Amino acid sequence: MPNEQLENKNSDLFLYIAICFVAILLISDTVAVKIIQVGTLSLTGATFIFPISYIFGDILTEVYGYKASRKIIWAGFLALILMSFFYWFVQILPAAPFWNNQHAYEMILGAVPRIVLGSIAGYFFGEFSNSYVMSKMKILTSGKHLWTRTVGSTVVGEAVDSILFVIISFLGIIPLGGIVAMILSIYIIKVIYEVLITPITYLVVRKLKFIEGVDVYDRGVDYNPFKFK
Repeated sequence: MPNEQLENKNSDLFLYIAICFVAILLISDTVAVKIIQVGTLSLTGATFIFPISYIFGDILTEVYGYKASRKIIWAGFLALILMSFFYWFVQILPAAPFWNNQHAYEMILGAVPRIVLGSIAGYFFGEFSNSYVMSKMKILTSGKHLWTRTVGSTVVGEAVDSILFVIISFLGIIPLGGIVAMILSIYIIKVIYEVLITPITYLVVRKLKFIEGVDVYDRGVDYNPFKFK
């Protein structure tokens, strides 16, 4: 189904997937402040949650097309900015005299400008890279071999996201060797996550295409992320 037809089609499922996509982004950004230990690796709390957003991104692009995904990526981008702003706004409001948890709030929800910028930049460029590769590979493979698209787009998107996030957030704070190690560990885990979840992605995509009656191929689509028509 062409994108024009899809845009005139009311879809509750599309709305629910979009809501889940944005929710995962906000949850990931909130829990990323906790550092967890897995064997010898030190990872953020978002490492096992944020990749789910790429799964939703793959599903949106595979079923509904790049133009539809572009709108949801922008929705997530604006939601991240709003969340960061309001966390900061509440942080600077004067605390009640009897409330002794200001430091705890600042530690968990306080805005650290570099990390916020790194997170938003990584998300924006990573998601658009993921959606672009997913869309282009669908045309190149004539819609076959979905796993090549889900894994291939994640390999690119997560690389962009991980590199930008870690460099913007920690360059100059953590030694260069630590920067490289963090990028590689986060990136490898996210890609493995995508590979393991591929059977579920297959199932969801197949069901959605059947229920919605859509299977968009982005031929002739303008991939400019700043174009909305």
